[in-house]
Amino acid sequence: MKLAVASGKGGTGKSMVAANLAYTLSMTEPVSLVDCDVEEPNLHLFFPAHRTTRDVTVPVPVIDESVCDRCGKCGEFCRYGAITVLPNSVLFFAELCHSCGGCMLVCPKKAIHEEPERIGTVSLSLLFPFLDLFTGTLDTGSPHAVPVIREAKKQAAAGDSVMIIDTAPGTSCPVVEALEGCDACILVTESTPFGLHDLQLAADVAARLGIPAGIVINRSDGKDEETLRFCTDNDLEVMMTIPFSREIAAIQSRGDLLCRARPEWQKDFMALWVKCRALTGAGL
Repeated sequence: MKLAVASGKGGTGKSMVAANLAYTLSMTEPVSLVDCDVEEPNLHLFFPAHRTTRDVTVPVPVIDESVCDRCGKCGEFCRYGAITVLPNSVLFFAELCHSCGGCMLVCPKKAIHEEPERIGTVSLSLLFPFLDLFTGTLDTGSPHAVPVIREAKKQAAAGDSVMIIDTAPGTSCPVVEALEGCDACILVTESTPFGLHDLQLAADVAARLGIPAGIVINRSDGKDEETLRFCTDNDLEVMMTIPFSREIAAIQSRGDLLCRARPEWQKDFMALWVKCRALTGAGL
């Protein structure tokens, strides 16, 4: 099963929910925890361990200007404006390139070939007998988050363990890529006007992708009426509510897990897992 943990905005506690759920579930079955918030991954802060790292590369075009006759076909083909052909030179903008290879195919002079360019890394940490952490990290300045996310998910999918994916916050392309292929999704929110607004956006994305979703309300102060009304109106189950608590905040701030520092919370996260499976129609 592939389960995504997402949120419409940052700071709702999405990574906290993903980390505690993976930690608790790994006591009974193998789990691959995948940090797909590649611009700012942070799950490794909960699980400090040795990491084995592999580069993630994408093919980018290299133009041999001694062969190129400036016909302009490559620039005409590129819908992203990554290649501009001038009378005496060709300009290539790597940050706009989507590595489709089309420019190389349409070049009549075969003046273009591709070479790999590093855009990030995926690291693996073997945490416990039944818990592995895959961390995607985008290189600073690179705009190509999607290939790093895709590679992190690919490496995690090599086994047959449950996959829990911590997405980036929001509803952008990296979030959609992380959600792609998931069986269910937890949407973590907080009962604030911003939290509700962005929950609505995230729920719409999950619905458009055909992924069943359930809600976790974090930092609840007991005044969740507007969020509960939205969930009722949109047939979204509130699967868990985590209270606004100084103690929980202190546990988080020192890089610890709620379920490790307070084992009594493990039953709540196991109950959350059962509800997530029910979203897909699966039993225990």
